[in-house]
Amino acid sequence: MESRSSPFLISVLCLGIAFLYLPMAVLVGYSFNASAMASVWGGFSTHWYTELLQNRQILGAARLSLEIAVLSSTGALLLGTLAAVALVRFAKFRGRLLLTGMVNAPLVMPEIITGITQLLLFVSMLQLIGWPTRGITTVVLAHIAFCTAYVTVTVQSRLQTADRSLEEAAMDLGATSFQAFVDVTLPIIAPALLSSWLLSFTLSLDDLVISSFVSGPRASTLPMVIYSKVKLGVSPDVNALASLIIALVGTCVLVAGYVVRRGERQRLAEAQSAAG
Repeated sequence: MESRSSPFLISVLCLGIAFLYLPMAVLVGYSFNASAMASVWGGFSTHWYTELLQNRQILGAARLSLEIAVLSSTGALLLGTLAAVALVRFAKFRGRLLLTGMVNAPLVMPEIITGITQLLLFVSMLQLIGWPTRGITTVVLAHIAFCTAYVTVTVQSRLQTADRSLEEAAMDLGATSFQAFVDVTLPIIAPALLSSWLLSFTLSLDDLVISSFVSGPRASTLPMVIYSKVKLGVSPDVNALASLIIALVGTCVLVAGYVVRRGERQRLAEAQSAAG
């Protein structure tokens, strides 16, 4: 039975896509506006991109945010993968329910609550042991804390569908459990690891609320700087910066999608060859 496309569903789909991407397209267009006023079109110009490259405050904040995002996503990937392996490979152990609750809590906790609790934790630790001082370190630790939950959930779902018999076959051939996990299981879940890292990178780069609570006076991230500028009015150089971020994130999403799709095709091909 052939399915027919409904005009209503197509219209809803088009409206949804327009609602999501039309504002981005308008922002990118106004980043090439020669006028300093966001509501007045003054002609095509790349002046604000040149101004952006000379703005040390924004460039410094962007560099700091990228460093924090890389450190946070890498740390969250390590911790989240270990937590996912523990939840999938060990059915019963003491504290499993507590670990599951700790993993899922950041997913539903409001960011303002997370920011306040982490601020109180860092202040208490500073008074007790003299570490950490509010700054880059506290921002990285805070981002690792909430990004680990997303990594754990993503990797856990992929591990649950992975074929454990392949790892067992490697151990039958003489490999240790660690070697079998590294040589067999890690390549299978590599797309999930990449997706988790990119998701954590994006969440860390985009975070404003938690960073505002735990950062120090000399650790202003890019979202914090943009927010302070937007409160005073839309700045054209901010439009240029946002356009560059959209291009960067879009490229990363396309690359990640290609890698994940190629991994799935390879997995299906190996499964078919093994069945044959």
